[in-house]
Amino acid sequence: MAARKRTSSTSGGAEVPTARGVATAVIARVHKDDAWAAAVLDGELERSVQLDARERALATELVFGTLRHQGFLLSALAANAPRGLDKLDPWTRAAMLVAAHQLVFLDRVPSFAAVNEAVGAIRRARGAGLAGFANAVLRKVASQAAGLAAARDSAPFTSLAPWLREGLVRALGEDGARALVRVDGAPPTGLRVRATEDRDAWGERLANARPAATVERGDVSPLAILVRGAGKLAELPGYGAAWTVQEEGSQVIALALGARPGDVVLDACAGRGHKTAVLAEAVGPRGAVDAADLHASKLDVLRAHLAELGLAPRAVAEVDLSVGLGSLRGPYDRALVDAPCTGTGTLRRRPELALRKKATDPARMAAMGRTILARVASAVRPGGRVVYSVCSVLREEAEDAIMRPEELGLRPAPFDADVMRGLAGEATAVRLLPHLHGTDGYFIASFERV
Repeated sequence: MAARKRTSSTSGGAEVPTARGVATAVIARVHKDDAWAAAVLDGELERSVQLDARERALATELVFGTLRHQGFLLSALAANAPRGLDKLDPWTRAAMLVAAHQLVFLDRVPSFAAVNEAVGAIRRARGAGLAGFANAVLRKVASQAAGLAAARDSAPFTSLAPWLREGLVRALGEDGARALVRVDGAPPTGLRVRATEDRDAWGERLANARPAATVERGDVSPLAILVRGAGKLAELPGYGAAWTVQEEGSQVIALALGARPGDVVLDACAGRGHKTAVLAEAVGPRGAVDAADLHASKLDVLRAHLAELGLAPRAVAEVDLSVGLGSLRGPYDRALVDAPCTGTGTLRRRPELALRKKATDPARMAAMGRTILARVASAVRPGGRVVYSVCSVLREEAEDAIMRPEELGLRPAPFDADVMRGLAGEATAVRLLPHLHGTDGYFIASFERV
């Protein structure tokens, strides 16, 4: 039987048998549909069963590296395209970006291979004319690759929109801002063991189940196990029963509320319920947890997630907390407001986020978060605790959003949770940062209801 000829994707909808083809299809979807790269990549790799482990790793590196350096790469391409790149369709632009990323950032990929595969794919999909244009531009970039490589370390930072660069520097200083977007290898996947389980024992079991994987304890959450290279997590022992997938910083946010057995707690922006599960385990059968969110689809996932864990919230409410409390019944002993935000703290895992945010977004999201915080605070008993958090590090959504807390019926108070003593001490607010804590970037603030 003749060997099957390997070709790259031509339109994003066809089978994609090469790493470069997978990357091109994923990035085209990100540009065209505002899709999330990780989800699209998982789907493409699931369909591309013929790719071996090395090619899958290359596809992943190409997707996230190209997105992380997109601003830098577009500048390099545009400098060699007299008529510009604005008229290119999303797939052609993605193919050229992937090739440019290989030319500048991947020394192990021969220049001729990167150029030839991209040009060949464009010729098959878009014709000889566009292929000739791509060939001319990419060969010029290849000839300049050594000079461009000198700026590789700063490329993730300089690729950001000016407003976002300035905002990160204002919040973290320039060194901190550069460290936030710099990625040294793929971030680990966070697992959260249930409060009744032995973390070390499960870490050992998972390591034995996947000897080639890296399995280690989390640094900031006492429930976290961090894994790399573990393959399909759903096939591991304990999945969905003894442990579940949850980013380590997200675990800390839930634990920061300090929920205790018997407490009545509100998870105000519950999303898909990962933090709700932490709170439900903390309050136990003598307590109660209400979960609220604006999006019914997320609450459907929340119900299913908690049911799998054998947990039952007292109430699950679809409610717009920027307008009112709806059917929620206070007073609550504690409330968590993990407020809507720009998500800039997740840039290391979701670099495409920087491509879709606008300069007006932080102030808009901060105003919404403050309104929700005020609404939720009104449902907490005097002396009760409120934790406000965002997966953003920008000052507009952090310190600026919680200015004048007395107007909200709140006063800053040290965190009332064991997990926060080493992180915050007596401080009433803290940031978690990738380069310091190994988590995504978060801002967390603690209040007492007046």
